Amino acid sequence: MQQTTNTILMVRPTQFRSNEQTATNNYYQKDVEGKSATELQQLAEQEFDDYVSKLRNKGVHVIVYNSKDGLDTPDSHFPNNWISFHENGNIGLYPMYAENRRLERREDVLEVIEKEGFKIENVVDYTGAEEEGFFLEGTGSLILDRVNRKAYCALSARADEELFIEFCEDFEYTPVIFKAYQTVDGKRKEIYHTNVMMCVAETFAVVCLECIDDKKERKNVISNLKEDGKEVITITEAQVDNFAGNMLQVKGKDDKLYLIMSQAAYDSLNKGQINAIEKHCDIISSSLETIEACGGGSARCMMAEVFLPKR
Repeated sequence: MQQTTNTILMVRPTQFRSNEQTATNNYYQKDVEGKSATELQQLAEQEFDDYVSKLRNKGVHVIVYNSKDGLDTPDSHFPNNWISFHENGNIGLYPMYAENRRLERREDVLEVIEKEGFKIENVVDYTGAEEEGFFLEGTGSLILDRVNRKAYCALSARADEELFIEFCEDFEYTPVIFKAYQTVDGKRKEIYHTNVMMCVAETFAVVCLECIDDKKERKNVISNLKEDGKEVITITEAQVDNFAGNMLQVKGKDDKLYLIMSQAAYDSLNKGQINAIEKHCDIISSSLETIEACGGGSARCMMAEVFLPKR
C-alpha cells in the first residue's frame, strides 16, 4: 500500500463562477467584485495552467481532462469530490450535495484514465444516496491514511455518518469520526469538508485541532495519528481560512515527495510550521486566488489521486 502517488487527475475549469448552490454551507466562498464572467474564467484557467505546469516541472504525472460538453459545472475543477481511485483497481463514485455538481460525474473521465493505461476493476457507486438526501463528497469528506487503513471524517451536511461507515466497510478502512467547526459571524458552524482542516502525509499530518471542539474527539484524532507514527503539525483556524489545511503530498521525479498547497496557504504559515513540513518533504505552492475566492476550495480539492494498477 502507498500513501502517495505520482499520478493525479485534474479537470480544467469550465463555466467558472462562484457556485450559488454550494455557498449555503461553504463559508470560504467570496464574491469577487468588479470582474466579468469572462475575466473570472480567464483568471481561473491561468491559475490552473500555472499550477499544472509547476507540478509537471517537478515530475508529477498530471492527467488533464478538458470538458467540451458545455454543462453548467462551475466547480468541475474540484474532481476529488466525486471520484476516488484505489490500488486494488476499484473506484468510488460519490453523492454530491449541490445538484449542479452532480453533472461533473462524466463517463469519459474514466475513458481518459483507461487510455492512460490504468485498469478499472470495479465501480463502487454511492450516488443513489442523493435521492435520499445523504451525501459523502469523496476525498473532500474523507482523509485517507491508505497505509494504516484509517479514514478520518468530519461529519457535516456533505459527509453522512452511515455512508461514511459503509465506505469504510467496502474499502476496508477503520473510521475515525469527529465534528469540525469554524466561527462564522460569531457562531460555530460545521466545516463543510474535512480536507480544509486536515491533511495526512506519509510521515506527518497537518491538522487544525482548534476546529475540533469536543475534547474527546480531538484526543482521539491525535492518538490515532501518533499511534501510526505521524508527526502532528498543528495549524490555526485563521490559517484554515487561508486554506492551509487543504494540502496534498504527491510524488515527483524519482519518487521525491512534495507537499502541494496554494500560495495563500503557504503565506499564512509561520517559519516553525514551514520548517516542520520541510523536515519531511519540499513544498510546492501556486497562486489560486480566484479559484479559492469563487470556489471556496484550494490546491488539494483540485487533485484526484490515481492509485489504480497499470494494465
